Amino acid sequence: MDLFTLITIFVLAIFLGFELISKIPPTLHTPLMSGSNAISGITLVGAVISSGIDDTGFIQVFNMDLGLSSILGFLAVIFATINVVGGFLVTDRMDRMFKKK
Repeated sequence: MDLFTLITIFVLAIFLGFELISKIPPTLHTPLMSGSNAISGITLVGAVISSGIDDTGFIQVFNMDLGLSSILGFLAVIFATINVVGGFLVTDRMDRMFKKK
């Protein structure tokens, strides 16, 4: 795929995501947030695995070579962790909003 096609898909995904999220009533945000946390957890597992893969495709547990895949995998682990923790915090806050006092 060329760059123009990838950018077009990315922009369409942004518009579709915005339209989809803006139409969801607030009572459905908590279950959807829990589902997206599960997807982020899968992303986190993939990031951990990819951060340990060397150039030959094998997973190196104690890989001291800081290649591009290790650095990008480490950044992916950080961002996926922030996404999972933030999602659980938002879900917890929304659950507390709907609890009876």
